[in-house]
Parts: sequence; structure tokens; C-alpha cells
Amino acid sequence: MKKSLGAKTIVYPTPVFIVGTYDENEEPDVMAAAWGGISCSNPPCVSISLQKHRYTLKNINERKAFTISIPSEGYVSEADYFGIVSGKDENKFEKTGLTPVKSELVDAPYVEEFPLVLECKAINTLDLGMHVQITGEILDVKLDESAATDTGKPDIEKIKPFTYDPAAISYRAIGKNLGKAFNLGMKFK
Repeated sequence: MKKSLGAKTIVYPTPVFIVGTYDENEEPDVMAAAWGGISCSNPPCVSISLQKHRYTLKNINERKAFTISIPSEGYVSEADYFGIVSGKDENKFEKTGLTPVKSELVDAPYVEEFPLVLECKAINTLDLGMHVQITGEILDVKLDESAATDTGKPDIEKIKPFTYDPAAISYRAIGKNLGKAFNLGMKFK
């Protein structure tokens, strides 16, 4: 029997996206965002939802661009810090010692030390209430060579991304491989 928890923001997995923007003074900023995911295949798009008062939302609205950097498990403290303070109050790159890199494709920075980066042009916003959903067309995905398979594709075991657990308010490592997608279910066909 299932027990009702009420209307809550609980879904698994919940990503840890580090959203990069520039502010009006050309200063690089990043924030942690968990409300988001892939939203279209063609053109490739990702959507994030940010609270209306967020400094990053203001920056995206002004620049029409953002990046998403995917941190490895070794950077969980830095990623958490990025969600604790506002870029209008502190320089998060200086505090953490991480390196901002200016995207060549969009007017936004990404985090050099994080192995996977999406460079996005903001193409749509939707007011949802407390949050605004921003859809970004993914113009490029950048991958550290050290996090690639032998064929050059992203290797999740080398990237070591982690997820946010909204019920426990904690971070979780990603677990074992369960099998090949679009193959395991063929036994029911």
C-alpha cells in the first residue's frame, strides 16, 4: 500500500546542474540548480527552472545565454556552495578556486574543472509561479578527454556525476549499470 506524501517536489533522479552566466559587470557567476532536464531532441534542448528572485535568472534574461557544467563527485562541496550564496554578494569562482572559461558559442562562462558542459542559447521562458522555466537550445556539448570512452563518448563512470535527493536534502552518487537501454525491454515484445 502506498502512503500519500502530498504535493511535493520529489522526483528521482534530480540533477545537479551548475548554471553559468555573466552579470551586467561581465563578472562570471554560477549557481546550482536541481530543477531541470533534457526537454527536446531536435533541436537539442535542456530546461531549467529558477526562482524569480535569482541573480542567475536576471543574467539569463539579459544575455539570452547560459551554460550547464556537470560536476564530478569530487566537487560536491563546491557545487553545494554554488547553491548557498548569491553571485551578487560573492565571487564564487574566487572563493572556490575554480576556473571560469568564456564559452566560444554563447555569452556565458562554464567551469573548467567540471568534465561535461552544455553551451545554451536561451530560446523560451515560461512563468510557472514561484519559478520561471528557461529552455536553452544546446549549441554544443564539451567533454574532457579524460572523461571519454575509447570511442570519444561520455563515460558516466569517469564523469562521476551525482544527484540531489530532494526528500533527504542530500547528494547521492550514481549507482551500477543495470543493462542496455532499448534492449532489456525487448523480451516483452
